[in-house]
Amino acid sequence: MTMETTPVRVLRAGEAPESAVLPVADGTVALWLLPMAEDPGAPALLDAEEHRRWKALIREDHRARYLAAHGGLRRLLGHYLGTRPEQVVFVREDCPVCGGPHGRPAVRGGGLHFSLSHSGDLALVGVAATPVGVDVEAHPEAEVSALVADSLHPREREEFARLPAEARPAAFAQCWARKEAYLKGTGEGLAGGLDRMYTGMGPEPAAVPGWSLTDVRVAPSYAAAVALARP
Repeated sequence: MTMETTPVRVLRAGEAPESAVLPVADGTVALWLLPMAEDPGAPALLDAEEHRRWKALIREDHRARYLAAHGGLRRLLGHYLGTRPEQVVFVREDCPVCGGPHGRPAVRGGGLHFSLSHSGDLALVGVAATPVGVDVEAHPEAEVSALVADSLHPREREEFARLPAEARPAAFAQCWARKEAYLKGTGEGLAGGLDRMYTGMGPEPAAVPGWSLTDVRVAPSYAAAVALARP
């Protein structure tokens, strides 16, 4: 089952969201694409934990991508919440698997739900009134997709094996994006098990009880998906 989405909008590094943003309402999700360009103003927006994670990254390109993704996320959430980006306070919901304080990221005080994913030169953000998960994946090398496909649902492994070799990396990336979007939406993360839920290798995602799952077009050689809890 698919959902209603607003068009995928692009937020350039260092920019504030445009004023004419459609409101986030039940049954809709706003999607934003954040190209991983340098964002000199992002460090001033981060909280202490984000600063720690940013400084711990060794590679300079990874540090730049972290700033672009998290600076952009804060600008978006500040826009939706009507507050300054640096005043957005993040918390963690309880994990639905073990009950620990490491579940889905959330904003203090509620009011909206969000999800962030980044891969390669892109980051994708989803904002909604109900729990939401997004994932973006660069198409892997053929050897990588063949190796990791063994962790998928048995039916997906069979579908993968029937595909021609040249189609496998893209199909694998789309299937993986669907799964991660759903597992991020529930708050389970990869601990929820990639082989437990069937989302499929076909052109449309399989139905997932209680959720709307939709593929998202973002850029060549990337796959993306969004999962939204149905109210």
